[in-house]
Amino acid sequence: MHGSESCSSGAFEEARMVVRKFLARPQHEGAGAVVRRSIGRFELRYFDPFLVLDEFSVTAPAGFPDHPHRGFETVTYMLQGAVTHEDFEGHKGTIGPGDLQWMTAGRGIVHSEMPAAQGTQKGLQLWINLSSKHKMIEPRYQEILSKNIAEATEGGIKVRVIAGEALGIKSPIYTRTPTMYLDFTLKSGAHLQQPIPVSWNAFVYVLEGEGVFGSSKSQPVTAHHILLLGSGNGLEAWNKSSKPLRFILVGGEPLGEPLVQVGPFVMNTQEEIDQTVDDFENFTNGFEKARHWRSGAATGVEF
Repeated sequence: MHGSESCSSGAFEEARMVVRKFLARPQHEGAGAVVRRSIGRFELRYFDPFLVLDEFSVTAPAGFPDHPHRGFETVTYMLQGAVTHEDFEGHKGTIGPGDLQWMTAGRGIVHSEMPAAQGTQKGLQLWINLSSKHKMIEPRYQEILSKNIAEATEGGIKVRVIAGEALGIKSPIYTRTPTMYLDFTLKSGAHLQQPIPVSWNAFVYVLEGEGVFGSSKSQPVTAHHILLLGSGNGLEAWNKSSKPLRFILVGGEPLGEPLVQVGPFVMNTQEEIDQTVDDFENFTNGFEKARHWRSGAATGVEF
């Protein structure tokens, strides 16, 4: 991504306006977990290449017990508390506040994600579609502890660069589907100009405070709203309130491919979905290890 120096100095040829916005309302998912789903619900089934965005709240014993994925990536970013994840490949770990897990499910993974601390665990999970040529790759993880996430501060703006580039710093995360994922905090009075590649789809999700996006004359938007951005080559945002504003800006290159989804399986054709369901039920073609595997969380074993 080029032109990050214009964050502080230049205006855009065309700033992106907000073309749609709505409030993500709480709903139940998994085993007793509560999520605010903004992408992947009836108002917005798919925002190429993004399949799901959940802001989740989980308090033990609730959680997301053993479940499969194929054909996309899950990006889990913890805001509060901790979650332990475990999969049938023997991969296991805990991500705490500010930590990131970027999981490429590829041809198949079965895993669990369960609370690992007292109280309520909160975070964001984003599902990013994979192109047809990447859907059946081997699963892999990229994990970054909070202390290792690239950060920059400039003119009342702080950014944590989860993927992509902002304020002149880059994330080490490799994105198969080209993606930017930026966590911004704006102090009162701060004004942000962040470049976004013209061809990409992009959205804002507000976490805390209230902000003005797209045009300085727009109405302020509060927490738990998603804003879909129209065409242009950057985002402008203002914090005109007295409290800090925190939001994520996410953008990605659209795949422009057919999409067939059944729950946690996302492929390009119905035939591929039927094959995936068959593979999962028969423990074949990437799901072999699911036959005898149960997570510690599922069997009540203490971590």
